[in-house]
Amino acid sequence: MSTEYDVRVAKEKRAFAKWISIGVTALCLVVVGSLAGCPMYNVYQQKKEGEAKLAEAQSSRQIAISEAKAKLEASSLLAQADTIRAHGVARSNQIIGASLRNNQAYLHWLWIDNIEKNPNAVIYIPTEANLPILEAGRDRRVVVDTSE
Repeated sequence: MSTEYDVRVAKEKRAFAKWISIGVTALCLVVVGSLAGCPMYNVYQQKKEGEAKLAEAQSSRQIAISEAKAKLEASSLLAQADTIRAHGVARSNQIIGASLRNNQAYLHWLWIDNIEKNPNAVIYIPTEANLPILEAGRDRRVVVDTSE
């Protein structure tokens, strides 16, 4: 019986050795395949990084162009609004100027009304040489000496 047992143990050892050698061979193939694939993977990875950078640059460029177009459109519309406002002011000035011509009574009333609205206003009345008398001492402050 011992010979039969020895034969069976020997078969199992051979089978075990066979599977170990297959496993080691497979592991070596995987390692060699990985090492061979690394340079190709690095090339692939760099290619994808380049494509991502290119896409980001194009996107940034499109954003900058869109912002510039928006600024151009906004400035154009603001210029149109300023032009329209200037035409309105010019037209209102023409109307006011036409209504004030030969209307000395209204101008006199407006002058008196503004004097009443601002009672602290200083009014300079020209002398015979058309030069106003200036109040040199008007804004003097009294200084009290407290040192004594």
